[in-house]
Formats: sequence, C-alpha cells, structure tokens
Amino acid sequence: MSQTMRESKPYAVTSVSSRGREHSEHFPRNVDPYAIDRQRVLHSAAFRRLEYKTQVFVISEHDHFRTRMTHTLEVASVARRLCVALQVNGAVGELIALTHDLGHPPFGHAGEVTLAELMVHHGGFEHNAQSLRVVEYLEHPYPAFRGLNMTHEVRESLAKHCTLYDSPGSHPLADGTQAPIEGQIANLADRIAYDCHDLEDAIGAGLLEEADLCEVDLWTNAAEPVRKAHAHLSLAAVRRPILDRLEAKLLGDVVAEARRRIAAVKVASIDDVRNCGQPVVAFSPDMEPRIAGLESFLLERVYRHHRLIRMDDKARRFITELFNAYVVERGMLPPRFHRRIDDQGLHRVICDYIAGMTDRFCQDEYKRLFEPFERM
Repeated sequence: MSQTMRESKPYAVTSVSSRGREHSEHFPRNVDPYAIDRQRVLHSAAFRRLEYKTQVFVISEHDHFRTRMTHTLEVASVARRLCVALQVNGAVGELIALTHDLGHPPFGHAGEVTLAELMVHHGGFEHNAQSLRVVEYLEHPYPAFRGLNMTHEVRESLAKHCTLYDSPGSHPLADGTQAPIEGQIANLADRIAYDCHDLEDAIGAGLLEEADLCEVDLWTNAAEPVRKAHAHLSLAAVRRPILDRLEAKLLGDVVAEARRRIAAVKVASIDDVRNCGQPVVAFSPDMEPRIAGLESFLLERVYRHHRLIRMDDKARRFITELFNAYVVERGMLPPRFHRRIDDQGLHRVICDYIAGMTDRFCQDEYKRLFEPFERM
C-alpha cells in the first residue's frame, strides 16, 4: 500500500509541525517546504560533486563501483522504504538521506581521517558537521542569505546523524535529544546501505570469495535458498538476489523493533521522539550483534585489504601535501576562498576547499602543484 493511501503517524514530521527556517522566506501556501529543500539539495554544487567522490573503492578503478553519489541514492531508497513501512514522512526521510554526505571529502574514509588529523588543532573536521556547514554557509546561491536555508528538521537530523563511522559534532542543534524519526531512519538506512553495497563491491572487485562469506551468518542465511535454486551459477550471478534477501531481513528487523519501541514508550508526537532518551529506530537486540559481526568482517577482509590500504595511503598523501602547500602559500587558493581567510581562518578555509574537491580535481591539483612540467 502506498504511503499516500495510509494515514501518517502523529509523530511524523509534517509541514505544519516544522520549526521553520533560520531566515524567513515566503512561499505559496500549498508548497511543501521539504519539496523546496529537496530541490535546493539537488541543484547544489556539493550534491553534483558526489558523483566523483569515492565511497570505498576509488572510482577510477572500475565504472561499476559505488560513488558517494550512488551511495547517497541507495541510502535515500532504503530510507523511503522504512518511512513507508513505519507510516512517517518518506519525502523527509529521503531528503535527509540525500543531504547527509554533502560535506564528505574526496577519497572516502581516508580523506576524512586525513582532514581530521590536519585540523586537530584548528577546530577539527567531521563530515556530518561539514554537511551542515555546506547547507548553512558554503553553498550560497541566494543573495539574501548564505547557505540553503533548509528546514530545522533536516539540519537537526544532520547534527544528530550517528553511525559506526559518524558521530555528531558540537553544533547547537546536537543538543543531546534524539533526531526526528525520519532522521533516525536515515541513520539506519545509511548503515544498511553501506553494509550491503560494500559487500557487493568487494565481491565485484575480487576481494571476497564465496568461501569467505560463509563466515558471516547473515550472508549464509540469505544465500541458502538462492543457492538451492541456482547451485550451478557463479557467485557474481547470484550476489544480487542474496543481497536483496539480506537487505529485506535487515529492514524487517528495524521495522519490527521500531514498532516495539514506539509502543513501549507510548510515543505520540515529534517531541516524544526527541525526548525519548534513546533512538526509537534501531536493530533488535538479536540483530545488532549479527550486523556488528558483518561489519567486523568488512573491516578485516575489505577495508583493511592491501589494495584499499595502498589507495588510502596515496589519497592521504594527496590531501596532506595540498593542505600544507596552501598553508605555506595562501595565494594559491582561489580568490573566493582567499577572501574568507580573515573571517574564517586560514586552516578552516583550506579545509573547506579540499573537502569540496572531487577525487579527480584533487589529483589534478596535486599534479598542477607538484609535477614540474604540468600546466598550471
């Protein structure tokens, strides 16, 4: 049954319950404010750049590996499915998912770790905080204000975004309360999406064989009926139906656990969700150790694979040397960044510049600065 045919729960985010925008704007009465937000995200330069930013595997390695853009779209799809199942605002869940990685730097996790190290004495770096910085300051297509002036609920959910690899920053909206339920759904959707698609990409990259995957009970349970029906086919030929079953298992668990938690604490409003003391959207106690086992497997067998370590080391070198070069000679920064130094500080401006780069631009800039016969 479609969400439009089902009554939304009273704790769903709605345009009526929204806490509005930081800067006052006037729109036609029948325009959904979250539709305005979605349009602004999709039109932003930061969103377009996600197409050429690494998720796990450097995009120049293969055309079929996930990019930060395709990861974002998969998170949005999972978020909408969960929102529909829980009868909350699917458009808002999808919107938060589309926005959650706008601040991610080039070269995936290696890029984030490197910028965090370089900024440790200059205010730090964390990509969720940077996503907020993108929508609140760095994007500025409208003359009346900096940023995209997005609704409170989207900004709040970004400030409270938390997964295995993400933690909330010190933003005023990270006030110790929980995100709206759609924001919590985006959190879990992020985790489900990267667990499943990193498995698929690792298989496609030849990093994992079927015998390796037998160590993961979530995989073996999902694979058993598929393998019975298609015993003669290669792993590459059956990985998608297996992953579809695995994802459906995870989604079903999250929906059942969320319903249990909502009923247990008698959630009846958005503020009830915020003040609940713990997320209402989560894996069940039985599922959490199983998904943690899958993630430990990915960490050991994929993320620490020598091929990824080699790529990560190269990425760290690109970013570190560029950063230090700009510190030594700030005049190499583009004028629009250079003009912000007195107000924002040299290191923060350099961090903003590098975080906004795509993998390709970062590599090209490295060549321009450090290869003597490269054109400037």
